[in-house]
Amino acid sequence: MKIIPQIAALHGEISAIRRDIHAHPELFFEERRTADLVAAKLQSWGIEIHRGLGRTGVVGVIQGARGAGKRIGLRADMDALPLQEHNLFAHRSTQKGKMHACGHDGHTAMLLSSAQYLAEHRDFAGTVHLIFQPAEEGGGGAREMIADGLFDKFPCDAVFAMHNWPSMSAGRFGVRPGPMMASSNEFLIKVRGKGSHAALPHDGSDPVFAACQIAAGLQGVITRNKRPIDSAVLSITQFHAGDATNIIPDDAWIGGTVRTFDIPTLDLIETRMRAIAEHTAVAQDCSVEFDFVRNYPPTINHPAETAFAAEVMRELAGADMVDDNVDPTMGAEDFSFMLLERPGCYIFIGNGEGGHRDAGHGVGPCMLHNPSYDFNDAILPLGSSFWVKLVERYLAG
Repeated sequence: MKIIPQIAALHGEISAIRRDIHAHPELFFEERRTADLVAAKLQSWGIEIHRGLGRTGVVGVIQGARGAGKRIGLRADMDALPLQEHNLFAHRSTQKGKMHACGHDGHTAMLLSSAQYLAEHRDFAGTVHLIFQPAEEGGGGAREMIADGLFDKFPCDAVFAMHNWPSMSAGRFGVRPGPMMASSNEFLIKVRGKGSHAALPHDGSDPVFAACQIAAGLQGVITRNKRPIDSAVLSITQFHAGDATNIIPDDAWIGGTVRTFDIPTLDLIETRMRAIAEHTAVAQDCSVEFDFVRNYPPTINHPAETAFAAEVMRELAGADMVDDNVDPTMGAEDFSFMLLERPGCYIFIGNGEGGHRDAGHGVGPCMLHNPSYDFNDAILPLGSSFWVKLVERYLAG
């Protein structure tokens, strides 16, 4: 490991910042305290700041001391999740029903630490844009920052983001060219029939029966319509109907999520789902309303930027600590919107198995979106050093 000594020396300070953010979580587009903290730190280090993109976003700008050159964007997300924390250690959430259960507190702290070092040294040619983004967890903050002119006001030749990854050993990196994370989409299928007494089903049109057949039929989209080599998930997560055991209701509805690594597969799945829902409902003398919402596109890493990032990882951590063909995940990430606009790469940094957690942690696993999760402060210097090395290599002039 080639951790930058000055960053390692500030480990305690940056850990304290991370834990402060963890103790004061804010949901998407509510990150005012976090944004204030970020802006104050950046300004104290002499970094030019801009606020308000994507409502609560913060952008810091650092000019290199070696003149003009390329421009690189580094992104960290700031928002928390609507989840009640089970941990009881000192830096647990102080906000009921809100928790940093995805490590965005750590992502913000790592980028702040690298910003401090880069502001003090500026040994590069070009410009660093520090993108502190709101609303990754469902709000599409990346999309909103772009809509507010992020890349027009702060041009980037390449953009990078990093996410901690539980179960990957602390100190390891993971990356891959092409699909890194899936698209995120949700569906709601409302089946409308004609209610009747449950003892006299022939007097009505049973939406529950129709919805059950639709639910079963949808699984055929994955097993019979898409190509087997194209990865996709279709999960029904909700089924609601009726209020009494002796009444067939007027309507029923099912909902869930679809995940794919490419848009043509997603197009196929949506088309087939709609056809199955509509025709199955008609066959049961019911009608249907089919809603399909595309939330986040797949996160697709660009080959050149991915190879460059992997080279920096190997230089920093050693070749044996870098998996440059890591398995993609069906989770989703709104950094995908930035990768649609600019070339770049999304990176995993290992968070470990959970042994780092302070006494008083919850009984659950240290996994993302789990109430017993906590970010591993031991990896803060590694992540920050990676950002610095990436910038210095990319803006070498």
